[in-house]
Amino acid sequence: MTGIDDAGWFDSGRAVVRSDWIDYNGHMNVGYYLVAFDQATEAIHVHLGIGEDYRRERDASTFVLEAHVTYDHELLEGAPLAFRTRIVAFDSKRLHLMHRMFHAGEGYLAATNELMCLHVDLKQRRTCPFPDDAMARIRAVGEEHARFGETEGAGRSIGIRRR
Repeated sequence: MTGIDDAGWFDSGRAVVRSDWIDYNGHMNVGYYLVAFDQATEAIHVHLGIGEDYRRERDASTFVLEAHVTYDHELLEGAPLAFRTRIVAFDSKRLHLMHRMFHAGEGYLAATNELMCLHVDLKQRRTCPFPDDAMARIRAVGEEHARFGETEGAGRSIGIRRR
């Protein structure tokens, strides 16, 4: 059920850098990295059984509480993208995810996206625990990801280091 590779990452999809994602610098605009990463978020959510169908059936969903993006390598129009995702941590109401975006043709790491997702009852617009069946799926995948050790790059902060 977990669908992870031998390094402990879930294959969370593919995309291509579209022409309308290109800015006046001739590369992928920072805002579209989040659009692309959102596709990877949906892929892991569907895999966990908490995607769009879950929202319709349960009137509950996840909202992103916090997001961090690193831009590790420039991407140009038409670049093929591949995404890998890991559950970094979870509890009864939260899901901490880490995505990696790679240039699918050349293999280099292009960007990362770290998310804290919060489970929400959409009727009340308030946080609530995941139901038992969803929690069981999250636990199964999260525990399998944890077997591979800490997720490199997770928990980074931004700042200017003074010497």
